[in-house]
Amino acid sequence: MTTTVMWFRRDLRLADSPALRAAVDGATAGVVPLFVLDPALWGPAGPNRRAYLAASLSDLGKRIGGWQLRCGDPVKEVVSVARAAEASTVHIAADFGPYGRERDKQVQRALAEHGIDLVRTGSPYAVAPGRVTKPDGSPYAVYTPFWRAWTDHGWRAPVAAPQSVDWIRPLTSVDLPAGEPAAGTALPPAGEQAARRRWRDFLDDGVNSYGEDRDRPDRDRTSRMSVHLKWGEIHPRTMLADLARRRGDSVRTYRQELAWREFYADVLWQRPDSARGYLRPQFAAMRYARAGSQLETWAAGRTGFPIVDAGMRQLRSEGWMHNRLRMIVASFLVKDLHVEWQHGAQHFLHWLVDGDLSSNNHGWQWVAGSGTDASPYFRVFNPVSQGKKFDPGGDYVRRHVEELAGVAGGAVHEPWTLPGGVPNGYPEPMVDHKAERVEALARYDEVKGS
Repeated sequence: MTTTVMWFRRDLRLADSPALRAAVDGATAGVVPLFVLDPALWGPAGPNRRAYLAASLSDLGKRIGGWQLRCGDPVKEVVSVARAAEASTVHIAADFGPYGRERDKQVQRALAEHGIDLVRTGSPYAVAPGRVTKPDGSPYAVYTPFWRAWTDHGWRAPVAAPQSVDWIRPLTSVDLPAGEPAAGTALPPAGEQAARRRWRDFLDDGVNSYGEDRDRPDRDRTSRMSVHLKWGEIHPRTMLADLARRRGDSVRTYRQELAWREFYADVLWQRPDSARGYLRPQFAAMRYARAGSQLETWAAGRTGFPIVDAGMRQLRSEGWMHNRLRMIVASFLVKDLHVEWQHGAQHFLHWLVDGDLSSNNHGWQWVAGSGTDASPYFRVFNPVSQGKKFDPGGDYVRRHVEELAGVAGGAVHEPWTLPGGVPNGYPEPMVDHKAERVEALARYDEVKGS
């Protein structure tokens, strides 16, 4: 009689889980559904991610009859549970992040001391980081050729959920934390079934216009699947299989967005130092402003630039921000306020419910010009023209900036030009964008050749 442990992490689902199938197939006496609340991850996660994780764990826990939930150092807790269950193997989906890789190595060594194997099957990605390389075996540093090679490489078909599992829990479990979101923040429904519903809705009413609508925050037509991918409530391979049955430019564009997630995961796997350091080291020498009151004003959505403030306020009210706005507000912080990208990336990770280290931090580096791909350092988003282009009627701004709710049409993007001036309670622009663009380019010129 054989017992196995399924150590869940970023794979909170039953369907299309190769690691779970391996755990079930290898067990004749039961499978332990283990989740470890790791203080190293729980503490820095921020209230919204903690709340969402708690909700997702609760949802899956109800479906499997309860968790073997432990809290503490995974090295100690995983070994303790595996020994108590007299398990022969502990099954996981491979983690390619800097912390997760080292943690899993330590757990593997500790398990081996007791004759227990750590078995890695699958990953949170359609194609595991490191699999897609240039013909000479070196990694891709630019997205477009990565996308082509990733597409050519392909991925396996989804696997069905186990028909039945005998779940066992050899030790007492800790209580699931309540996980309250930040005050005033409304989070989306959590869990595998919520992910499937959201995905079906998008396929039925959204994917065919995605290419046209994805940059329009006023239309709010993105898939909002990022949080479900973050916690593995759905696997990207499942989504890609559904997309394969459809045709059109919008479908291709959405597939490319999934590839961006995989590209950034691959870059982080190749360069773990780029999680918080510069992918292009010369940018560390650039002149930056002290992250003080300017950072606080930006974070509070009080910059005086409506599209920027709308994005920052959406972040606080929803724990999420439209992707176009993520680029706009990042550009404003780095290039108008001259604050290093790490400060903005950290703020995002604290508040975002979908906060993902590789996508978030490399997205910030992309905007800052210090990261991958062909985002030129001299691209400085104009917050007024960006607002007029992607929120032409001002609906997005009015939705999130209550002081401007009474300003009609596109005039909302330049409230300082209104006959009566800026509406009461809303700030004047905190900087002169044209002047700060010139200053940003001068600073970039100082380091671009180094």
